[in-house]
Amino acid sequence: PQAQADYLKHFRADAIVKDAESIRKELVGQDEPWSGLGQSYGGFCLATYLSFAPQGLREAIFTGGLPPLKRPIDEVYCATYKRVIEKNNRYYERYPDDTERVREIVDYLEGHDTRLPNGDRLSPQRFQQLGIAFGTDDGFEKVHYLIEDAFLQGETGREASYVFLHGFEDALHFDTAPIYAILHEAIYCQEEASRWSAQRVRAEYPEFDLAPGKPVFFTGEMIYPWMFDEYKVLQPLKEAAEILAAYDGWPRLYDPDALRKNTVPCAAAIYYNDMYVERAFSEETAQSIQGIKTWVTSQYEHNGLRSDGEVVLGRLLGMLHGEA
Repeated sequence: PQAQADYLKHFRADAIVKDAESIRKELVGQDEPWSGLGQSYGGFCLATYLSFAPQGLREAIFTGGLPPLKRPIDEVYCATYKRVIEKNNRYYERYPDDTERVREIVDYLEGHDTRLPNGDRLSPQRFQQLGIAFGTDDGFEKVHYLIEDAFLQGETGREASYVFLHGFEDALHFDTAPIYAILHEAIYCQEEASRWSAQRVRAEYPEFDLAPGKPVFFTGEMIYPWMFDEYKVLQPLKEAAEILAAYDGWPRLYDPDALRKNTVPCAAAIYYNDMYVERAFSEETAQSIQGIKTWVTSQYEHNGLRSDGEVVLGRLLGMLHGEA
């Protein structure tokens, strides 16, 4: 586990930028810069690039990915939980009948040992993780249509349907991306340990408690220590995850002085209702990057680049080149 943890420390933005610089020099030449496009965490990496290797960038484009430069990780999760609460309220406003339907599913899961196709137990707290989809433009619909098919009448009575269980399993991809689970909190850490921030901060928001008879609120892009017990694919990484959660030697990821003196042309799309990257923190960061042009919009969710890439990228390129 210690060897795993030490190896995984090399996969944050600082190491990614060093790798990118090696690739750039090999592909386009020692003194030839290239353009950077950073979507979501890619934008975090791009801010690190501007901090420590700006000579490698001709221009930088951020889409939903301006990171908090100095905010402690607990502040990040406080802001994120508030956004997730807003999304839950909007979801139930759009689909009011789902309030009862979701409560019914949780009550069923609490009373039945329900197994996913891969053999893992579907616990109530794992079911809450469906809310990770709420930050995309079609996330509400994905969750709504999935839970519509939650039950069927089996030989022994009412039971969870295979369509629902298979769809749930397919909605969360920690089997194909375990590094996402084990390093998610670490991407925010600078000279501090995460100490399972999302789990600790959650206690401040009782909206997510699974109390009998109250509406069930889904969680968002949060990683919890219990996942390394409940997800079979994550169990081999449990001890390494604990080591990384306690590690306080993470280096700084951003250089505020370098960003204030930035000369690389930059443009950023900041999504007003972004559930994953707090808009207020992104605007704060934009004020710290010399010369960056920002487009704050409520037209798109966090996945704007994926859902309408030609428009989003076209506008940002136009901003960079003085055409918009």
